[in-house]
Amino acid sequence: MKRTIILLVVLSLVLGGLLSGCSKEEEVGGELEIFSWWTSGGEVEALNAVYAIFSEAYPEVTINNAALAGGQGQGGNMKALLETRMLGGEPPDSFQVHLGHELTDSHVIAGRMEPLGWLYEEEGWYDLFPEDVVAIASFEGEPYSVPVNIHRSNCLWYRPSRLAEVGVTAPPNTWDEFFEIAEKLKAAGIPAIAIAEQDANGGFSGHMLENILLSVMGGAKYKGLFDGTTGWDDPDVTEALEIMNKIYDYANPDYLSTAWGDINDRFVTDDGPAMMLMGDWTHGVLMSKGFADYEFIAAPGTHDYFMLLSDSFGLPKGAPHRANAVAFLRIIGSKAGQDAFNPIKGSIPARTDGDRAKYDEYLNGAMDDWAALEGTPSIQHGAATSQAFLTDYDIALADLSVNRDVAKAQGLLVAAAETAAFGQ
Repeated sequence: MKRTIILLVVLSLVLGGLLSGCSKEEEVGGELEIFSWWTSGGEVEALNAVYAIFSEAYPEVTINNAALAGGQGQGGNMKALLETRMLGGEPPDSFQVHLGHELTDSHVIAGRMEPLGWLYEEEGWYDLFPEDVVAIASFEGEPYSVPVNIHRSNCLWYRPSRLAEVGVTAPPNTWDEFFEIAEKLKAAGIPAIAIAEQDANGGFSGHMLENILLSVMGGAKYKGLFDGTTGWDDPDVTEALEIMNKIYDYANPDYLSTAWGDINDRFVTDDGPAMMLMGDWTHGVLMSKGFADYEFIAAPGTHDYFMLLSDSFGLPKGAPHRANAVAFLRIIGSKAGQDAFNPIKGSIPARTDGDRAKYDEYLNGAMDDWAALEGTPSIQHGAATSQAFLTDYDIALADLSVNRDVAKAQGLLVAAAETAAFGQ
């Protein structure tokens, strides 16, 4: 009911002219095809909220929601199909992509995307999006996508009721505390943490490792992994891998056969894991399930940092319905669009003028943290490094999850960094 009220309010504002930037000066009509991997819970509801605004403004346009199941995590099937279509000169009108290297390395450098500086100027986004976010969206000084949100990657979600079963009243702030609690849970037959590694190179362990690296290294040294000032052979990387390797001993026993897209269903069951190290989109997914037995803390050892990522949409060259795509980009970058999308998605607006009254306690806290804490880029979600390195990074972590060989995994990471030529 709350979401319905929010959406109705947003729509009334649209009709009152809030979206004057989405004018019909450009001829629209026909179809709008939007590619994404948003096929679950709050993801679907959040995108539908944006579609509702678009349809109210442009009823003559039929939206083709080309969301592809099995695309969770790194995008999976969706990204593979998108690559085929982009190479074949048959792009969708717009598509979801993580802000930064995920788009730049795959399609911007290859000349498949239109620059969007002109749209940023028209909409005033240079003044409304933080400079750091615009910088991540840009290549050679020109933005190529529109950020719809800011997500925090370094979140530990926990179920107070499961911790209470073993007499634990507070979540862990350090990895030592985590393993102390994990031992109690294991003794009681309760998985301490949810992990999903079924998807080939799916990135679940990679997501967890970036958090562990940050906790062990601190912000400056972590960032140094991508400019060559910190080597991937550093003892701190070894320590982080050893922590990751130990965590597997306390996960759901079937983690190698559990898919990323199924892990939230597993988490909410009566006998589900007590904790999950996952980004704050989890908040939106759990809300969509009507689940309330969960709380949040920053990942152990990362309380001073906001590991960031952002979802965004761009404009492919040769988009079959370009005017429709531009109209869509104006809406997803608008205050109304972002304030409709993010309270449901479990993220905060990329814009700096979001209406806090539309966001719950957790998300208002996230806005405060975003403003106050040191930002660090996510490896797993396209902000920190190239897609080529990310592929090799995921291969190394997939190997670790199966073979449990820290030295081998670190060797693979060192080789990947050498190929990526960080700092050169």
